[in-house]
Amino acid sequence: MRFCSLGSGSGGNASLIEASQGITSTQLLVDCGFSLRELTRRLERAGSSPADLDAIFITHEHGDHIGCALNLAQRFRIPLWTSRGTWRALSDRPNNMSAADFDPALLHLIKDGECADLGDIQIKPFAVPHDAQEPLHLRCSDGARSLGLITDLGHACASVTQALQGCQALLLECNHDEELLRASGYPASLKRRILGSHGHLSNESAAELLRSCLHTGLQHVVAAHLSESNNRPALAAASLAAVLGCSPDVIPVASQDLGCAWTELS
Repeated sequence: MRFCSLGSGSGGNASLIEASQGITSTQLLVDCGFSLRELTRRLERAGSSPADLDAIFITHEHGDHIGCALNLAQRFRIPLWTSRGTWRALSDRPNNMSAADFDPALLHLIKDGECADLGDIQIKPFAVPHDAQEPLHLRCSDGARSLGLITDLGHACASVTQALQGCQALLLECNHDEELLRASGYPASLKRRILGSHGHLSNESAAELLRSCLHTGLQHVVAAHLSESNNRPALAAASLAAVLGCSPDVIPVASQDLGCAWTELS
């Protein structure tokens, strides 16, 4: 199994996961926070295309995660997985394809803790504290290795920590440096939202979550969803490296423009 980020940040998020079993192969797109043209360009950069996708999973309804997902799924006949709350939130938006317009044969609703087999990838979503209707993040497995993807949460509650135990790789939100955020020109209300229990993880909080998930089989940790204004890649990498006992230089940081390269789980 391998994964890459196609781009991560407030301007759009998407991750690609691929697993193979013998002659079969499955590609799962997690979130789709770009226009169809931009997403296609980013997929091509990763050696893929919309036609290669076997499923789409949407974590929640915020624009930097939903993007063109409904149009992409409908146009290329790709199964779309999400929570009932996320689907309800999307259906209520006048500027998005409504439930009545979307082919119900493509829609798959899933809930916290429910497993599903998507070809060579098994998914197990888990609920997270974030300011959305029913946000779910994801643990993916090929039967031998597991990947945890978690990019939007205000704090790492016990159930989140439990869901990530034993993963061989983590794509982990490091949204902001608290000092930079507090000193920024953001309105006080936005600062409170980001710093709140249903906002986003700071570098320090991400490091605490990582510490709670450490085990000898953890191979890869990627920092993701960095704020362009209130964080720096070097700060995020240093926070995670301090927990792992390694040089910050070896911590990949998914950027908004380029995401991060393919990472293979062995």
